[in-house]
Amino acid sequence: MNTIILGMIEFSKGNIHDVEHFLKVHYYAKLIGECEQLDQDKQFILEVASIVHDIACPFCREKYGHTKGPFQEKEGIPISKEFLQQFGLEEYVIERVSYLVGHHHTFNGVDDLDYQILLEADYLVNAYDEGLTQEQIKIMRKSFFKTKTGIQLLNTLYQL
Repeated sequence: MNTIILGMIEFSKGNIHDVEHFLKVHYYAKLIGECEQLDQDKQFILEVASIVHDIACPFCREKYGHTKGPFQEKEGIPISKEFLQQFGLEEYVIERVSYLVGHHHTFNGVDDLDYQILLEADYLVNAYDEGLTQEQIKIMRKSFFKTKTGIQLLNTLYQL
């Protein structure tokens, strides 16, 4: 895992905001996955996806002038596949991680716990970074959060 983290730090080319973001998301994803007792394979996929979930941000900034979710999802699939090839991961891992990267702003059609946890972990960080109100966070908790650990973290962090 550390090799992938170091690779993403290098990939980020000094953008400390991007690095801090994926490190925070990775930590929350790891924590939630472990507390929710994901099996080892799903936990690994979740952690890799949490590290690379915003891999398309630099490209999107350059191409579109912003990093809006749909553009990250579209551009992130091929970029993540190419990036992950260097780490000798099995093809099914690369495919699943790239799928999660390509859906990490899509809140419907969640097909497994790794997907759910990635969305929750990213939201835990984004809610603060975007300065969301407690009311906005409460709505998201009610409408989307499903894991016991994710809900506990959301409630505790945002004093709900």
